[in-house]
Amino acid sequence: MTGAADDSRATGSWRALPRRFAAAWQRSLQVRTVFVTIGLSTLAILVIGLYISFSVASNLFQDQRARVLQDSNTATSAAQLILDSSEAADQGSLQLLMKGTLDTVTSIAGTEVVALFRYPDAQPNTKAPPDRVSPDLAGVITPELREQVRQNPEDQYWQSVALENSEGGTDPGIVVGSTLEVPAGVGQYEVYLGYNLAEAEQTLAFMQVTGSVGAIALIALLSVITLVVVRGVIEPIRTTASTSRRLAAGDLGVRIPVRGEDEIASLAASFNGMADSLQARIRELAELSVMQQRFVSDVSHELRTPLTTIRLAGDVLYGQREAFEGPTSRTVELLHTQTERFERLLADLLEISRYDAGSVTLATEPTNLVHLAGDAIESMHELAREHGSEVRLEAPGGHLDAEVDPRRIRRIVRNLLGNAIEHGEGRPIVVAVDSNESAIALSVRDFGMGMTPEDAERVFDRFWRADPSRMRTIGGTGLGLAISLEDAVAHGGELDVWSSPGHGSVFRLTIPRTPDATAVHSPLPLEPVDPEASGPPPTASMNAVQFEDARTEDRNA
Repeated sequence: MTGAADDSRATGSWRALPRRFAAAWQRSLQVRTVFVTIGLSTLAILVIGLYISFSVASNLFQDQRARVLQDSNTATSAAQLILDSSEAADQGSLQLLMKGTLDTVTSIAGTEVVALFRYPDAQPNTKAPPDRVSPDLAGVITPELREQVRQNPEDQYWQSVALENSEGGTDPGIVVGSTLEVPAGVGQYEVYLGYNLAEAEQTLAFMQVTGSVGAIALIALLSVITLVVVRGVIEPIRTTASTSRRLAAGDLGVRIPVRGEDEIASLAASFNGMADSLQARIRELAELSVMQQRFVSDVSHELRTPLTTIRLAGDVLYGQREAFEGPTSRTVELLHTQTERFERLLADLLEISRYDAGSVTLATEPTNLVHLAGDAIESMHELAREHGSEVRLEAPGGHLDAEVDPRRIRRIVRNLLGNAIEHGEGRPIVVAVDSNESAIALSVRDFGMGMTPEDAERVFDRFWRADPSRMRTIGGTGLGLAISLEDAVAHGGELDVWSSPGHGSVFRLTIPRTPDATAVHSPLPLEPVDPEASGPPPTASMNAVQFEDARTEDRNA
């Protein structure tokens, strides 16, 4: 069993190699550079080596062929001189003459491989010496070569053949054919000389082996040189990348060590200069941001004292407004209303300054968002009635508690409800709460004027209004949605918006049920199933009063 498990692990490791190589190829410039350089170098060496090998083989063969033809021509010329100067006339002397002539041919030609054939169409002659064929040439000489030799007696012809060696194998060779004229009326003979080129083949093989070893050594040397050079270039790049990541993470004091005076050193010096400038700029911006936050906070705190005095005086006047004349009474009411709005604006400014300063802490506790949403709807029921909107709550899920700061979540719901009431144009408003294993979501939909995509992207900006000429009808400060977004982010959640002109808007709050939740998927859709609907179906929801009755029944149960 152990051996089988080891084999399985080894097979898995081999199968994983292509994936690991592909990953290293994608991530590492060094790997790509080294492999590309080695691959192209190997291809170049292979092409050059093959060209040299073929050139050497061709030149070597041509040299051997020229030598063989010259030796054969010299040998046959000498043999013909011997035959021409002989006076042999009988059969015995002619045979001795041919034997001596062949010995002369083999000694001059430098080969013992010889074949002698009388022309097959010659007249019968009892004095003609018999044919002689060396065993190495038996079956090697082709009829085509013999035909060429017979048709052109004055020339010599050659052919590449395979000659048997003493070990039972074959060696490359050349057979050269020519013609001899035998005296005493005997006629013409074909003479063939075989030359073994085994030594030339061995020389070529030695050169190829030497070239292959040299090519392998050269590729290895190029690999080492490429690795060293690429490493010398890649390491500064890696150092620069690591330093950049540390700078991005907030470590503004990190720098690249500068060594030498080359291009890499110049890059490091330029990078360090950029980091110094960036650090100084960030420090200036941080100081300016702190000053701005402190200014807003100080102004807000300083305005509280006179605002409190104004508020007390205004409350006294507001309590006695019935005793004033009409214009004065109206002025007192406006003073009271604007003083309340000014107080809310100061409170929102202080809250925004806390978020900007990063000094916000959450007081979380297990909270039921369905009950919280019902309380918020109930508290804004009168305002919704005044604007002609009916607020309905849909709660198919979300009845389990979530770890949230109830004050901030309630503020988000109230801000979203106030925004929906102001822009709902008297149409119904639907508040939905649902949950899944990882998150709980709350959405508020109105069926009012809606917004364009460009306006929806800026809806969470501070003091922003889609229509600057439109007055705030419920006394908003212009910071409600911005604070709501900060509250959602502080809980690790999201506040999204969908809107379409003429079809209303949807604001969706999604927060994790627990602080340690990782993958959060909202249980509520952002875009409605029927965006063009003018209102929700009456049976799909319940209003605040109905929710209060259901909550009471649930408590009693």
